[in-house]
Amino acid sequence: MGKEVKTNAMRILEKQKISYDLIQYECDEFVDGLHTAEITGAPVEQTFKTLVSQGKSKQYYVLVIPIADEVNLKAAAKAVGEKSIEMIHVKDITAVTGYVRGGCSPIGMKKQYPTYIHQSAQQYDKIYVSGGRIGTTLCMSPEDLVKVSRALYAELTV
Repeated sequence: MGKEVKTNAMRILEKQKISYDLIQYECDEFVDGLHTAEITGAPVEQTFKTLVSQGKSKQYYVLVIPIADEVNLKAAAKAVGEKSIEMIHVKDITAVTGYVRGGCSPIGMKKQYPTYIHQSAQQYDKIYVSGGRIGTTLCMSPEDLVKVSRALYAELTV
């Protein structure tokens, strides 16, 4: 058909010589992470979703958590050092990140926001995250994700 279209996330990984596997699947609209894992065959416990929150300070934070879990805002606020945080509104995702809902990658957002990855990621050799477009998943080592996104591990779902 045509040549593969690279996302910001893929360009950044390649520029930094970080290896990843690309998984693409047919999808015209937002589907949640559990359905994405089902479509791609990725293990649910190794598949992570990217959420964006905002603290009282107005600072944005990127939270990468297992797809089957819900973020605990108190635990996340403690992890990022804020009194409280809340999720940004769905309509603001593209304006804040440059990505669309369902295609929000922790790599290559409009700005480099403080990023926190759920500590469970450390137990896997590979994890799956959005590749920056609906229908695109990246599989990579959690340590490489930490490096490229300048992230810290934290407890975000207690």
